[in-house]
Amino acid sequence: MKGFPGACLLLATLWLPGLAGANEPIPVEAFARFNTITSPRLSPDGKLLALSTDLGHGQHALQVFRVDGMERTSILRFPKYEMPVQIRWVGNTRLVIAKGRKAGSLEKPEASGEIIATDFDGKNQTYVYGYEGRTAAGLDRGFGYIVGVPDRNDGHFYMRQLSFQTRRSMVYDVDSTKPSFKLVADIDVPDLDFTMDHAGRARFAYGENLDGETVVYRADDHGRWARMNADARGNLWIPTAFSSDDTQAYGVMSANGGPTKLIRTDAKGEAPQVLAEDAFASIGPTEWTAATSQPFAVRTGTGIGQMHYLPTASDDAQILKSLYEALPGRRIEFIDQSRDGRIILLSILSDRDPGGWYLYRRDTRKVERLFRSMDGIDPARMAERRSLRFKAGDGKELEAILTVPAGTASPRNLPMVLVPHGGPHGVADDWSFDRDAQFIASRGYLVLQVNFRGSGGRGQAFEEAGYRQWGTRIQDDLIDGVRWAIAEGMANPERICAYGGSFGAYSSLMIAAKAPGLLQCTVGLAGIYDLDMMYSKGDIQQREYGRRYLSRAIGKDASSLAAQSPVNLAANIRIPVLLAHGEDDQRAPIAQAKAMRAALTTAGHPPQWISYPDEGHGFDGEQNQAAFYQSLATFLAQHLGPASQ
Repeated sequence: MKGFPGACLLLATLWLPGLAGANEPIPVEAFARFNTITSPRLSPDGKLLALSTDLGHGQHALQVFRVDGMERTSILRFPKYEMPVQIRWVGNTRLVIAKGRKAGSLEKPEASGEIIATDFDGKNQTYVYGYEGRTAAGLDRGFGYIVGVPDRNDGHFYMRQLSFQTRRSMVYDVDSTKPSFKLVADIDVPDLDFTMDHAGRARFAYGENLDGETVVYRADDHGRWARMNADARGNLWIPTAFSSDDTQAYGVMSANGGPTKLIRTDAKGEAPQVLAEDAFASIGPTEWTAATSQPFAVRTGTGIGQMHYLPTASDDAQILKSLYEALPGRRIEFIDQSRDGRIILLSILSDRDPGGWYLYRRDTRKVERLFRSMDGIDPARMAERRSLRFKAGDGKELEAILTVPAGTASPRNLPMVLVPHGGPHGVADDWSFDRDAQFIASRGYLVLQVNFRGSGGRGQAFEEAGYRQWGTRIQDDLIDGVRWAIAEGMANPERICAYGGSFGAYSSLMIAAKAPGLLQCTVGLAGIYDLDMMYSKGDIQQREYGRRYLSRAIGKDASSLAAQSPVNLAANIRIPVLLAHGEDDQRAPIAQAKAMRAALTTAGHPPQWISYPDEGHGFDGEQNQAAFYQSLATFLAQHLGPASQ
């Protein structure tokens, strides 16, 4: 671990474009390595660092290090496929951890509702709450989630409880050492999060109902809850934090379903004042001070974005400004701080660098590198990612992200791969490092990603514009993006392929069917190909929320579902197809891929087929990820020709 006398000298520890000149291809294995470290958190006194580690083969662990010298003090291994999804220090030596599971590399980990507590050295472990049985305090079995930690630093934390018996939303002040539970708030509405003030009172509750509508409730001085409605201008906000004296609240607001803004209100959520906004996209992450956690900066805009600094008595903004001046072309975030603010945990990344974690010491003005995200990646050999905009056929302005092969200043007539993102709703491609895009670009191809209607990052109205448009407007946006890249002279119209995972796989097959002649080949990984099957197979339809989501997102009209399912359009797909799927995929069961394979075979165009035993929705094993990437590279070269041709 290296220290430097000033922020500007941090450049010595990071990459500089153009320093590496090796001509040999970057090994496939470099891109297949997973990010093994997530969720780093500093202890309140800044002496210890806890983080979640992926040990491989479905095994995860919590590790704790002493900050000085980065000596590991303990490792807590979790049962296979379980992992920490929330890590919070509740004292200088004690942690609480919310457990979860990961279904595959294409899905975010989902909390399981179980919370455990442990000392930093692994001693005094306690099962705090979950579904394994009634607690010592007599609470019913249910789902627990960490809401926050009081300023007291005394082993307590706030826990949201969703009881399996009553479906009410409740929040408790929990002593993690006993454990003991004190009810703080109780509202007869399921699945709500709570916003706590610094006095330990639950002032707001918010969430989504089963129909996907945002609901916000406010508690009066007597603890009675009432729902807050959108104002006359359609403004709806979600409160996230309180000022240090609890007289003001901070949160995000959306007007008429538009992009979210950072706002400040009075303690009742009234008299909103906009602090930061962007007309095109929702605000990015907000930076917060230590201890009482006041916002001092927020990122706005698309691409790398711009930092908007807020008036604050803290010098955090000046520190962040100096880091950005020293490190142009990066994104820098304050991940955590010690309670006194003397030690800051930073994340630093870029479009070419998957990033890493660093410590900034306020008293010495030194920056120390702790961990890198993907050790196999040499940022100096990665491709530039450019955030651009184009107009769809109906005039709607959309964001496109181009990944330009290294060494190409101005892309002209290049072979191109369209990579639609998954989701589709609430998910968006971003300027930062993208494993798939960088791998494909490393083989010499231009990569196009489009944030089509239905994507996240531009407000609820933009997301809902993709409802029941999976096979129509969404695909039109993607097709318009390809035609834009051709018209701009960047893409060779005779050398274009599509590749996507999950919904991206669906899009890759739908485009091949909707726009014959546009693509020369297409690839689907872990895809959905029969919309009607989603109502009978897969884990989405197993819960009421999932069933209502399907009703909103794809509808129930049989003829529409059939017309927007690639499995029924196989006769129109006359180009080479590669289908890859995990045999243990619960989100998109392998029956989906088998149905697509059968339909293509019946149509006289059998696909290339790869299945992976013991893999789910994406890859858990690096060897399988590397093998798939090699198959993808071979398939692209076979049907698009060598990229340098």
